[in-house]
Amino acid sequence: MTKFILPFLFFALLVPAPAEDVKTRKEVADYLQNISVTIRAEDDYQKSEGSGVLITRDIEGKKITFVWTAGHVVDNLREVRNVIVEGTNKKIVEFGDVQIIKELVEGGRRVGEIKMDATVIKFSDADDGQDLALLMVRAKDYGKDNAKFYLSHDEPIIPIGSRLFHVGSLLGQMGSNSMTSGIVSQVGRIHGKMEYDQTTVTAFPGSSGGGVYLQDGRYVGMLVRGAGENFNLMVPIRRIKKWAKEHDLLWAIDPTQKAPTFKEIKNIPVEDSGFRGEPKEGGTKEMRRLPYLLRVTSTQIEE
Repeated sequence: MTKFILPFLFFALLVPAPAEDVKTRKEVADYLQNISVTIRAEDDYQKSEGSGVLITRDIEGKKITFVWTAGHVVDNLREVRNVIVEGTNKKIVEFGDVQIIKELVEGGRRVGEIKMDATVIKFSDADDGQDLALLMVRAKDYGKDNAKFYLSHDEPIIPIGSRLFHVGSLLGQMGSNSMTSGIVSQVGRIHGKMEYDQTTVTAFPGSSGGGVYLQDGRYVGMLVRGAGENFNLMVPIRRIKKWAKEHDLLWAIDPTQKAPTFKEIKNIPVEDSGFRGEPKEGGTKEMRRLPYLLRVTSTQIEE
């Protein structure tokens, strides 16, 4: 009996996947590449690159594209001005424009790219906050692609062992739209004061801000930190959802929520924490032991 089973198993391993399965995987891969972009944050001293994910909302008759990325991808563009308002010293936090680079892919091959400017509309510091940022692309009526977020109330935690995809700009623009795979290797990792999920999807500097997805294409987390190409931490969607709810940003992950007006977007406080400087006692030094996945500078790329 055994001599018949072994050849059968060997034959089964060689049989190609059904055409429908291949088609589905190709469709998911194309979709994930279409919603993935490179984020370039360039100031007078440093040009750094990371990854981001697109969403599109209809606002006042216009299609407006937003981008989710990691806070530390754009933090070098942060500037603080002190002004006097009615005799009181006030701090104004501002960000320079971010460049969004979207590769155009047809039939699995690169056919060009589009570069657009975006503004930071919400930012949370990496060391003392959530390490999240929401950007708005300045070009109107551009976006067509839309990330689909995993928003299950019944099963908010993705089980260990679940198969995952990641699409990001591994090593920056030179690795844009790179697709890797892995699993959820652990959930609820507490690093510093924050909760992360651990994943084995392959990631390198430049992956920061890139999406992690189920095999059906639903977004379940954002890569932010790592200690090796297969030991990486992502901000789980349940944490992103909680932060979005606290700051009236649920519309940026849930299409059933009413989108704000341009005036309401303009009035969103750009920063959810005013603290910057030395680490707070008991927290951020520990976080810094596991490096960011970003920190790709033009010098490092040339090397």
